[in-house]
Formats: sequence, structure tokens, C-alpha cells
Amino acid sequence: MAESDFNGLIINKVIHERSRLLILSYLAGSETGKATFMELQKTMEFSRGNLSIQIKTLQEAGYVRITKRFKGNKPQTTIVLTEKGKEAIKQYLKEMEQILEKMKY
Repeated sequence: MAESDFNGLIINKVIHERSRLLILSYLAGSETGKATFMELQKTMEFSRGNLSIQIKTLQEAGYVRITKRFKGNKPQTTIVLTEKGKEAIKQYLKEMEQILEKMKY
């Protein structure tokens, strides 16, 4: 996992990238922890290509799982937040809180 140091705090660069942070936040905030590719694309207003790349990066980190199936005659891709992803986003938020706390006067 790519990390960066900020005054002694480690920042997870996989999550810190805006697009991936939005995707993980969306999944973490949903009741089921999952969303279809089309739902994410429409909600986030990402191009198919950009969304695919970001999801692949999250999958390689183990933060999401991708399932594919057919609904009727159409393929449907679902992105599911994994336990590792839940823990990673919790840790990321904790790190951001620590950074904000250090910034206070």
C-alpha cells in the first residue's frame, strides 16, 4: 500500500486520491456497503474509463470486491466494500482527524 508521511502521520495514498475517497465514502455510507457500477458512475459523474481504473486500484488494495452477473440479458457489475476496506477507511479518517488536530492553534 502506498503511504506518505505527514509530520509523523501516515496517509494512505490509495484512499487519499479524491476519486477513490469518494467511491469508498459512498460505499461506506450505503446501508448495504455496495453499489452497481452504473450507480457509481451516475452518482459520481465519472467516465466509464476513470471509474474502472479507480475501482481496479481499490480492488488491488483489497478494499473492494467486484462481482459480475447478468440481470435479465444485461451484465451488471457490483462493487462491494470489503472488511479490509472498512478498516482502511476508518483508519484514514482517524489519520485525517489527527492532522486536523495538529493544525489547530
